[in-house]
Parts: sequence; C-alpha cells; structure tokens
Amino acid sequence: MTILAESEEVGVFLAIADEGRKIFVMGHPEYDRLTLDKEYKRDLGKGMDIALPKNYYPQDDSSQKPRLQWRGHGNTLYTNWLNYYVYQQTPYDFIDTAEIVGK
Repeated sequence: MTILAESEEVGVFLAIADEGRKIFVMGHPEYDRLTLDKEYKRDLGKGMDIALPKNYYPQDDSSQKPRLQWRGHGNTLYTNWLNYYVYQQTPYDFIDTAEIVGK
C-alpha cells in the first residue's frame, strides 16, 4: 500500500494498492455541504460528547451555514481515479457495432 496524502493531525487520508486499482479514502470528500452538519447535530441531540468539526463552520459557529471547500477536490479525486485506473487501464475488446446488428 502506498500513502498519497496524510497529516499529523488526522493521519492517513488517501492510499492506493494494487498499482492504483484500489483506492482508500479515509474521509468523506463525497459529502455535500450539509451531510456532516446533520450528523454532527444528530449526535449532539443524542447527548454525545463530540468535537466541533474543524474548519467546517465559519468562525467555528455551528449556527452558520457550513463551508463547502472540498467538493471540487473530491470530484476531481474520483474522476481522475476512474479515468486513469478504470477507463484507461482496463482492457476492453471493442467490436464493430455492424457485427452486432448483422449489417
């Protein structure tokens, strides 16, 4: 396994194996703006003692609309992986469509 992205604060974020065919994302770059907000407030409502998500709410104020700074990066991550490791590296046998329709 090869680690591609990590930090001291949160640890490993992105790793690959099998020459890139397997990708391991340890966060949720696919989340929309409010998914984490709903999960955080749900857990607070259950009385759980959880930390405020870092760099998520403006001025760390959970009454404000969350920031959406990661969406483009998440889309690019998955798009690039699919494009390279799936579409460009997977062997396809293309056939002439005329053979299928009998022309």
